[in-house]
Formats: sequence, structure tokens, C-alpha cells
Amino acid sequence: MSAVPLQFVNVSRWFGDVVAVNDISTVVTAGITGLLGPNGAGKTTLLQMAAGLLPPSGGTVRVFGHDPFGDVSTYKHVALVPEAEAVPGMLSARAFVEARAALLGLVNASDAVDRALARVQLQDAQHRALSGFSKGMKQRAKLAAALVHEPQLVLLDEPFNGLDPRQRGQMMTLLEAQAASGTAIVFSSHILEEVEGIASRVLVMVGGRLAASGDHRELRRLMTDRPHTIHLRSSNNRALAALLATHPSVIALSLDDALLTVRVTDHAALSRALPVAAQRGAISLFEVRPADESLEHVFSYLVQR
Repeated sequence: MSAVPLQFVNVSRWFGDVVAVNDISTVVTAGITGLLGPNGAGKTTLLQMAAGLLPPSGGTVRVFGHDPFGDVSTYKHVALVPEAEAVPGMLSARAFVEARAALLGLVNASDAVDRALARVQLQDAQHRALSGFSKGMKQRAKLAAALVHEPQLVLLDEPFNGLDPRQRGQMMTLLEAQAASGTAIVFSSHILEEVEGIASRVLVMVGGRLAASGDHRELRRLMTDRPHTIHLRSSNNRALAALLATHPSVIALSLDDALLTVRVTDHAALSRALPVAAQRGAISLFEVRPADESLEHVFSYLVQR
């Protein structure tokens, strides 16, 4: 068995005229990898191809050296935790995990179920019906079912979605513990703070493409160093523009309908310079508003670099 848990080589996937994943090449090793991108970026499609649920339209996907779509033997090494909350509410947590163990044909299934429930800290609630579980408990039950056969590659689609801060912390702790055992974990998210909290490596997707990769510090630097557009309203926009024009971070200024728009390379530097300039010109600031701070805009900038 290959030592590489997951590899994509020039992988694309399209549905009719819609390109969901576009020519992605990357390698996933042991540890936690965060798959970051806005909704519709292609993250779910990429995870489904890694799990063997979808074949690529082009390129190759390999799980421990095998094609996950064409070789069912890979299923004993991989598990997918989908985003959908849907679980069989009439079953207890234990029965749910037992059903997964039975489908996988596990030997000593009862012991495996015990270990999986203990790993996600559901022993005390194992006989309760899933219909009465909170969102966080359902996520843990899904994770227990995924871990029952001790896979070496675990794929999670938006595992923190809908969780409160306490539940999010519990999930992070569980994933860190699993990764410490040598498991390769890939989880998707559209929130940078979730990814940088536990991921040792981050893959950024936008519009089906791989926009950037690296550790979260490098990714944060790329996002911070991009150009920013800021809208300002003040008691004297023209005078404020004249004062800001000489600042080294300002690359463009425009006045329109009582609105001053400033484009800068260093948002933090402008934040420090703005009150100084306003005080020097005896100008009152009424509004300071970033124009392009949406996640989609930030990621699109990374793609266009």
C-alpha cells in the first residue's frame, strides 16, 4: 500500500456545462489538512471524489495508491463524514454505529463500536435515540460511525457547521487526537478561523480551482497583503483625500457623491494614518467602511494573483 494517503493529479470534474473542479493537483499526507473556500467552490465534489463516490471527469485520484472509485478495497482505509445532518432518528447512537460496522463486515464489531463511541465521548448517551441528539452530538455520532473501522484517511465536509463554540472546541479536540494517531484528515470549511485553529496545512479553493496552499500563517499573510478598498465619509472629503494622497500605502483615490474611495496596499497602515490625517485637517470622520472584505472577494484575489 502506498504511503501517500491521498493524491490528486490534474483532477477535474464537471456536471454538464458546469465545471465543479478544475485541474487540481495536490498531495495530502498524515495530519490535518483544511480545505478552505466559499460555498460553491467545489470542496464537496473534491471530497466525494476522494471517497470514491464520484469519478473524476479528467485526471487521476489515488487513495493509498489505488483508484477509490474503481477499487472497492480502498473503502476499508477511508471514511467520509458528509455535511448533511440526516441520521436515522429512530436508532440509538450505538445501533447507528453497529449498522456501519455490519456493512463493513468487521470482525469483533462490538469492540470496534465500543472504541469508536469512546473516542467521540458518547458512551453515556449511546443508547439514546439520535432524534433527541443536539447538532453537536449528531456530528459526533456520524464521526463515530466513520471511525469504527479505524480508517487511515478521514474526510469531513463542513464538520463545524452549526456547532456552538463549545461543540466546535470538542470537535477540534477529537480531530487533533485522531490525527495524533497517524490518521490523515481532510476537512472542508468556509471560515478561515476554523481552519487555522487546527490545520497544519491549508488548501484554498475558489471556483473549482486551487488558489493557494501552505500553512495558515502563509495564507493569512497572502490575505492581509492584498489590495484593500475602503469607503470614507467625512466633513471634508476633498481635503482628506489631499492629506491621504501622499501616504505610501495609498494607490488610488476617487471622489463620488460625497463618498471618498481609497485603495490601499496596507489596511493596517491606513487605519493608523487616517485619524492622524483627520486631526491634522480638523476633519470629522462619519464613516469608514471596507468595500471588499467578503470571503469570496479575498479568495478571488488569491486566484487572480
